Amino acid sequence: MNTKVFWQTTFSGLIATFVMTMVAFLQGGIGLPVIDVGYILKESFNAMHPTDPYTIFWGNAAYNIGGVLLGLIWVVGAGRYIPGNWLVQGIIYGVMITLVAGLVVSPLVSMAAGEPFGIFYMATWVPGLFIIAGLTMHIAYGIVLMYCLKIAGVEVIQKK
Repeated sequence: MNTKVFWQTTFSGLIATFVMTMVAFLQGGIGLPVIDVGYILKESFNAMHPTDPYTIFWGNAAYNIGGVLLGLIWVVGAGRYIPGNWLVQGIIYGVMITLVAGLVVSPLVSMAAGEPFGIFYMATWVPGLFIIAGLTMHIAYGIVLMYCLKIAGVEVIQKK
């Protein structure tokens, strides 16, 4: 990966993360849970301290870095295995992210924050709505990431 591809992918990941954040907040208007990942991460960071040294800035920084990392993971690895055009790839990648988030990431982060969500949000009051909310957010992320990468001319790195 050259420097240009790295920065184009980083910027694409930030844009996709921003769109995902807006979708997360706006979906409350249609009755889905609002999922504030930055806040959840901040609470997770602070759960192990007697005071709250981490502010929302650090939770959002970690969240945005995660969005960039997902973009880089697509370009250097996952993208070579997913067929289709950018729209189909975005939807598939969003579904994949949702599966990993519901099965691994959300249960671990929520347990660290002191309020476990359970696998696929089964310990929440409305697990089905949380799954739909997460799926909506992640598909938005995937579609926007793929579109940004397409516009930037970033190609998935193939095996040598």
